[in-house]
Amino acid sequence: MLVLLPPSEGKAEGGEGPPVDPASLTLPGLAPARRAVLDELVALCSGDDDAVEKARTVLGLSPGQRAEVAKNAALRQAPTLPARERYTGVLYDALSFATLSRPARERAARSVLIFSGLWGVVGPEDAIPAYRCAGGVKLPGVGGLAAHWRGPLGEAVPQAAGEGLVLDLRSSAYTGMFKPARKLAERTASVRVLHVRTVDGVEKRSVVSHFNKATKGRLVRELLESGAEPAGPEELAEALRALGYTIEAQEAQAGRVRQFDVVVSEL
Repeated sequence: MLVLLPPSEGKAEGGEGPPVDPASLTLPGLAPARRAVLDELVALCSGDDDAVEKARTVLGLSPGQRAEVAKNAALRQAPTLPARERYTGVLYDALSFATLSRPARERAARSVLIFSGLWGVVGPEDAIPAYRCAGGVKLPGVGGLAAHWRGPLGEAVPQAAGEGLVLDLRSSAYTGMFKPARKLAERTASVRVLHVRTVDGVEKRSVVSHFNKATKGRLVRELLESGAEPAGPEELAEALRALGYTIEAQEAQAGRVRQFDVVVSEL
């Protein structure tokens, strides 16, 4: 099983690891594409106040986030942390890499890929600096990051998946970087979290962003701890139901990703 996660916008500060080596990260064949983005991002964020303002606009940052530009300018020298410690936020708090059992952490190291506008993908154990570069950014010289990564990831991710299941939990900002095709799509399952409640006797369903992230984090954690190795979407649904989740599945379609709804009644 290969699990695809989004990154977090917020990231832990600092670190004690040496500066990042793009070729040392998971899927080293992505190194040239990583270096291209790194070069453009550092160049964009280096310079005088006018350059900083331009970088802030390109990166979609608020005036109060100017310090993020300086972090990007220093990426080549910045200290690193494992990605499992660097990424923070609701999903990663719920997944809680730090409190996984050793077998579950080893499974995570083998099976989890975290998408990134800067790095393409990283594994939980990859040492990376703090940065700010979302998947929807368009960098001078590189262009839109989704388009930049589509080719390299289109080769690398299917190789990493092999013949196994892909559990795609990415947010919409990162789905454009890689889209499983044909046979791989049929072995891919995406998950949507729906909150169900009754209002005046009528059932209402809605997607709640915060709880969507938290549920996905817990779901990955429980799959890793259970040791489940579902071979395909149907086996995944069975594994999740065994863990106590209410699952509603869309009908399978040739060449298409299978969508599962995780239905929850409490936030």
